Amino acid sequence: MNVYEAVFAVYLAALNLIAFAAMGADKRRAQAGKWRISERTLFLLAFLFGGVGGTAGMLVFRHKTKHWYFALFFPLLAIAETVLAAYIFIWL
Repeated sequence: MNVYEAVFAVYLAALNLIAFAAMGADKRRAQAGKWRISERTLFLLAFLFGGVGGTAGMLVFRHKTKHWYFALFFPLLAIAETVLAAYIFIWL
């Protein structure tokens, strides 16, 4: 693993952890009736390679699962992220 792959791996881990935590925080805020994290921000985190963490957070916290666009696009982003990361780590 070269230095670029290591940096990308740390980026992936950090962003997926942030996306997971954001789903949990938004769920807690929704239950408490407090200020929420915008759907745009949640999607941005997933789009910037946090799809796996966002999908895991959605399932673990049972948050946004009834919104068809989250239920469809978060797993698709997770798959795309995984395929692209595999390509980068295996073939580049």
